[in-house]
Amino acid sequence: MESWPEIDKAAKEKRREIVLHGTGVDERISSNGGLSPAIYSLTLLNHLEVSQCPSLTEIQEDIGHLTNLQSLVLCRNNLASIPSVIGGLKSLKVLDLSANALRSLPGEIAQLKELNTLNVSCNQLLCLPEGLDQCTKLSTINVSKNHITCFPADFCSDRLELLSTIIASDNSIEELSGDVYKLSALKVLDLSNNKLTEVPSGLSDCSRLKEINFKGNKLKDKRLEKMVNGCQAKSILDYLRGGKGKGKHGGDNGDDVEQGAGGRNSGTKIRQGKNKKKADDEELEEVNKMTVKVLHLSSSPDVFTVKVTEEVKNVRPYLVCCVVRGMILGPGDALKRFLVAQTKLHDDSCGKRTTATIATHDVRLLKCPLVYEARPPPQLQMLPLGRKETTAVDLMRQLRLEADEQRKQRKRQNVSGLHRYLQLLDGQSLYPCLVDAEGHVVSFPPITNSEKTKITKATKELFLEVTSSTSLQTCKDVMDALLVRMAELNRQTAQSMEEAGSDGEDEKNGTAAAEPVGSGGGASSTSSSSGELVVQQVQTVDQDGNLKVVYPSKTDLSAEVSNLTVVW
Repeated sequence: MESWPEIDKAAKEKRREIVLHGTGVDERISSNGGLSPAIYSLTLLNHLEVSQCPSLTEIQEDIGHLTNLQSLVLCRNNLASIPSVIGGLKSLKVLDLSANALRSLPGEIAQLKELNTLNVSCNQLLCLPEGLDQCTKLSTINVSKNHITCFPADFCSDRLELLSTIIASDNSIEELSGDVYKLSALKVLDLSNNKLTEVPSGLSDCSRLKEINFKGNKLKDKRLEKMVNGCQAKSILDYLRGGKGKGKHGGDNGDDVEQGAGGRNSGTKIRQGKNKKKADDEELEEVNKMTVKVLHLSSSPDVFTVKVTEEVKNVRPYLVCCVVRGMILGPGDALKRFLVAQTKLHDDSCGKRTTATIATHDVRLLKCPLVYEARPPPQLQMLPLGRKETTAVDLMRQLRLEADEQRKQRKRQNVSGLHRYLQLLDGQSLYPCLVDAEGHVVSFPPITNSEKTKITKATKELFLEVTSSTSLQTCKDVMDALLVRMAELNRQTAQSMEEAGSDGEDEKNGTAAAEPVGSGGGASSTSSSSGELVVQQVQTVDQDGNLKVVYPSKTDLSAEVSNLTVVW
């Protein structure tokens, strides 16, 4: 058996946390036929993480000895099952089993009375175990990207009075229980890309609900289907509350009353009701319409090119970029909402930055042409966001100190976001970076951007960059999702400006949000103020100038978003 210095050190120093991940650990797991049994003797552990090890296919029942565990992270491995003894880890608060090969979960998970975070996304689960309502401290559950067809019968229970976030996108869920109103703390509900045909009106009684996503479901109520593709949560809840059928506290809607009326005018009323509904649908469709125009390289006066060097291939090889004009960031909290959306994409589509990373830059501050390369950590010097100029070595050291402090302050109830991606560069002799024409590092994925190219409310053109060590398609999928979300945010901002008559207010405040968005882009004040985006293609080439990829191409931005129009 190979030695495991990390385990030996943890035992000797009586450490309460241990993190094992990456290629070196995976090779030892492969050669030893699994984790070293010695790890199960570390009974003082509060936090155990074993991740990014495809050779790890099982966890031994001896894990039941680690009764002091508060967080157990076993993500991005190849686990096919979880032993039932996990139900004996009575102190467990965080359980992350995401990105494995699990087809089922042990029912004993329901015995984890202290559990507040459960992440089983990106597996092959067909169902969830019964009895989750016994986990009365559960706050967040993520079951996205599985094959789940329904929630357990006892899931929508008033016993789950702390459950605030349910992420169940990309499954095959056919029904949401009308008892969903019992989840009184619910704030975020994501059921996008499932097989729902109805949304229960009882959802409108979730008074704290702030974020809803039902996109990608074929709802019977076509008006509601259009609404979920474009409207904010409040509009959807208002509609569920009084606009369709019989709600928990409501009666029939106006159209049904008209169509049920007798007498000689009943036919006229029916036609009027239908005509009004059709007009409302058309108006709603127009309001929710989003347009993205793609500006081809051949028609662009300024061609953006990124050269990719040979050295970066073994570090973080995949990159796609584009330039966006027409994004309205000036009024109100538009910039903040955009940054929040980017963070959410990092958490969801990018797997907490483990599969991909997004970076945004102000084009005016970017000196082209750009080079995507890899440098030794001591030679990678930059001005990180919100910090002083430093080297990558010092920056990583400082971030680890901050992450450790953050974890101590949280008392290990949650896994720090910083810990999730700092480790991605462990053991690397070269770090990836995007460098401008003056030799300045403007991006250090997956860690940070540069203060030099930071976007602000005054930004008119954005340079978007997505990198990944997984695949080129991953980069494209994330960029697609980012552009769709930007189009949604831009439409909402443009609508708010129109309703509030904020054009004049913007001029008074000096934001000039609806001004033309720079030279050579084909974007005008009309397109900007209407929320229309213009996306300019960016090409990446190898060291010899040979084309690697152009984004967006004809096969990109093809997601089925009913109210998004892409003009080529």
